[in-house]
Amino acid sequence: MALSFNKRLQKICDEKENWLCIGLDIDPDKFPSGRDTSLKGMETFAKEVIDGTIEFCPVYKPNFAFYERFGSRGYALLERIVDYISGRALVIADAKRGDIGNTSRQYSEAILKTMGCDAITLSPYMGRDTISPFLEDAKKGVFILTMTSNDGAAEIQNNRNDTIPLYQRVVEMASELNENDNIGLVVGATQPKVMEKIRKLSKGLSWLIPGIGAQGGDLQKSVSISNQNGIGVVNISRGILYPENGSMDNFLQENYKNK
Repeated sequence: MALSFNKRLQKICDEKENWLCIGLDIDPDKFPSGRDTSLKGMETFAKEVIDGTIEFCPVYKPNFAFYERFGSRGYALLERIVDYISGRALVIADAKRGDIGNTSRQYSEAILKTMGCDAITLSPYMGRDTISPFLEDAKKGVFILTMTSNDGAAEIQNNRNDTIPLYQRVVEMASELNENDNIGLVVGATQPKVMEKIRKLSKGLSWLIPGIGAQGGDLQKSVSISNQNGIGVVNISRGILYPENGSMDNFLQENYKNK
């Protein structure tokens, strides 16, 4: 019997002894001077990052917007990058989909089946019928936006309804839907007290944790909280792709290898 997505995630993190998720937000505008900024140059850059980290990195997360901006050629590049990783690490599609049931089914077919990603990020705003089509294959996963790390997150996500904040209702819904053990939550590292509350409510649900580094979240505290009742992978993008000081390898050695 095939493992559920959450068990697959736990297994590969255990095998590689790491909880790192590298965000493949490939932006040629941020390339060092002199690098090829064409689509071919983007592909070379992405493969260099993957080749330099695949031995210890269990998860990669390409952000679809950085590829879709180039139209069909960018989408084709995204497909090639997913293929390049497939079988060696898990791929989370950072696509933030969320639409009515039949439309969600098409997104699920396109991204989880045709493209072959292992999981996808989803917006819960339109309710559980927008999430259910992604859950039918237990070995494929979803990460539902719960408490994100951006500056404006609290404007909506901390709003209360019947005395509980919206993010708590999202956690409750996710737990109710998790029959196939393939649901995770996006929980930002920028609000550790909220992280602790969410972890108590979300036993067994995997976490995808943005907000480390440039946004101010604490790596060790985030891993400690997330691993209390489940597993959490920590997403790093800019700090790895475009380190301010030194090489990518030095940055990784100091911060993320075998953490």
